[in-house]
Amino acid sequence: MTDTDSILATVAEWRRGGKDVALATVVSTWGSSPRPVGSQLAVNETGTFVGSVSGGCIEGAVIQEALDVMSSGAPRLLDFGITNEQAWDVGLTCGGKVQVFVEPVE
Repeated sequence: MTDTDSILATVAEWRRGGKDVALATVVSTWGSSPRPVGSQLAVNETGTFVGSVSGGCIEGAVIQEALDVMSSGAPRLLDFGITNEQAWDVGLTCGGKVQVFVEPVE
């Protein structure tokens, strides 16, 4: 079973249990990125999550956005970027850009 299969199986389980769910997917990267395009993270209404879209540094922001998406029902495209000069200050080992699409799961 791939990571994506496992994440989607968890999403299906949460939905069968009546939980609201949002799915975040890396849709583009530029420069160095900790996770490739197609990487996913699923979040349920309690803030429980599975998967990864960044390896850590932006996941808190993505989880918060996912909770907001569940409340509003409106998907969002998130842009995260950092210069090489800023990278070490915020705990990244590289510069780059990541776009993450967050959508509610019906």
